[in-house]
Amino acid sequence: MEAASLRDSTQIRLPATAIEGLREELDTRFTLTIRSEADSVRIIGSPSEIKAASRFLSRSGVTVA
Repeated sequence: MEAASLRDSTQIRLPATAIEGLREELDTRFTLTIRSEADSVRIIGSPSEIKAASRFLSRSGVTVA
């Protein structure tokens, strides 16, 4: 597996405003590290947690690329 592919499967980068109102639920429902970086957030976790968090965010109206 290439480094970029592994990185994509273990993190999500979003504008900080994208998870407003959802951060606490992300912390509660999933085993993730959420880091604030300037105007963005980096959500880091295992591939299975990232996949589940991506589905949750999508269902909550957040576009995850």
